[in-house]
Order: sequence, then structure tokens, then C-alpha cells
Amino acid sequence: MNAQPHEMAAVESLLAFWRDAGVDACYLDAPVDHTHVELPPPAKAVQRATASVAPPPCRDDAAQEARALAASAATLQDLAAAIAAFEGCTLRGLGATQSVFARGNPNAPVLVIGEAPGAEEDLKGQPFVGKAGQLLDRMLAAAGLTDKVFITNTVFWRPPGNRTPSPQEQAACTPFVERTFALLKPKAVLLLGAAAARSVLQTEDGIMKMRGQWREWRLNEGAVSAPAMPTLHPAFLLRQPQAKRQVWADLLALAVRLEGESHLSAGIEGER
Repeated sequence: MNAQPHEMAAVESLLAFWRDAGVDACYLDAPVDHTHVELPPPAKAVQRATASVAPPPCRDDAAQEARALAASAATLQDLAAAIAAFEGCTLRGLGATQSVFARGNPNAPVLVIGEAPGAEEDLKGQPFVGKAGQLLDRMLAAAGLTDKVFITNTVFWRPPGNRTPSPQEQAACTPFVERTFALLKPKAVLLLGAAAARSVLQTEDGIMKMRGQWREWRLNEGAVSAPAMPTLHPAFLLRQPQAKRQVWADLLALAVRLEGESHLSAGIEGER
């Protein structure tokens, strides 16, 4: 039976659609599940190795050494040098090529803390410069926060396989994180992801329970404190784009809080 002209037009339109979508064959000898992506053998081997081998423990005196180095840093530049000289965190000897401290405005009103450097960060020596960092920068810009942040991590060397840093590795670096907080004296702190939030706030709460809530971060020594808000890590947003709405709400809440702080400071100055 001959096809009608309108039927042929519909078929041609459908074929053109599939061609533009990248389809180059109507069928294969066997079905292919394109929803399942096989990792190459080397990547699988790395994943198995990093998942099955426990991180080596940091030295017992690592935190004490870090505390002494951090205390001697009078500026953020001094602190970067102190971190580069620190050998107490075992991540330094597990394949990282250099220490990765921070980037951003050294006089920023917001301190942003992630969990650890990745491959791009290890290569360039700055935190959040890969795909997750680029997404973070776009979201910060949209919220009007580009020049108002100073960005760092809870550890300063890339964990092997980009795994989450262990609590022991974070504890070895905590004095440097706290010294960053003390030197910057931010008006607010943004914690990216569960690992950063748990390390800084010393809690076992899950990120979904914490995100969007203001909590206080206060150092044991000195009078330094600031409201801290946990939110989702931008790397998570790359895998779950629908969660961007939640982080966007958190960033807007941060921007509003900063605006309120600015008006309050201006009012106090005007009364003097």
C-alpha cells in the first residue's frame, strides 16, 4: 500500500529529528543500555583502591604543630606560607602536588569553606576552579556576592581519588581553618557540603537537616564568632541540578543578611 503525502512528510520529519539528535542507525545486532556507563578498568581500580584502603592516620602531634604554625601567622599571606610548610597532614604524601589554600577578597565579609581540593585545584593551586567551582562562581555572581567572598577548604591537599577527607585529616588542618576565620573576621560563613559543615560546627547532623539554617561558629580562644550557614556542595548540584533551587534560596538569605548587617553598621556610624 502506498503511503499518503502527509504520512511521508511526518516520517521525514521524524527521521530528521532523530538525525539531529545524533541517531545514526535504526537498529543494532543486540540491544544497548545507554543509561549504564561503564568506567574504564583503570578508573574502576582507582575507585576500589580508594574505597577499600583506610586513610593512613595523621601524627598524634599534627594538630599541635598546625596550631603553632597558625598562631605565628599575622596575615593571610603568612598563613598560606605556614600551610605550605606543614607536613603533619598525611594527604600531603598521598599524591597531592601542592598545597591549595584560598582565593578571593582578603577583606571579604563572607568566608566560604568547602571540603577539599580536587584535580583542577591541585593543578592550579587554588580552591574551586573546576566545574563545581565555576558553578559556584556563577551562583555567587547572580546573588551579588562575587567580591564579597574568601574561599578555602577544610583540608589543603587533594585526597586520592577525590575522596572525602577523613575527620582525622580535617582535624590536623583545623587550626589553619580557625586562624583563617580569626584573621578574616567575616560577618558570615557559608559551609559547602556535609564534610565542611560537620568539621566546622562539630556535629553529626546530615546536610539536609542543616542546610539553610543559621548556626553560630565561635572559636574557643578569642572573641571571634559569626553566623554560619551550611548548604549543598556545588559538586552535588552538578549531579542533581534540581537542587539548585535550595542553594539559590540559601545564597539569597546570605545576601539579605549581609545587607542587613551593612545597614546596621551604617546606622551605628551615623550616630557617632
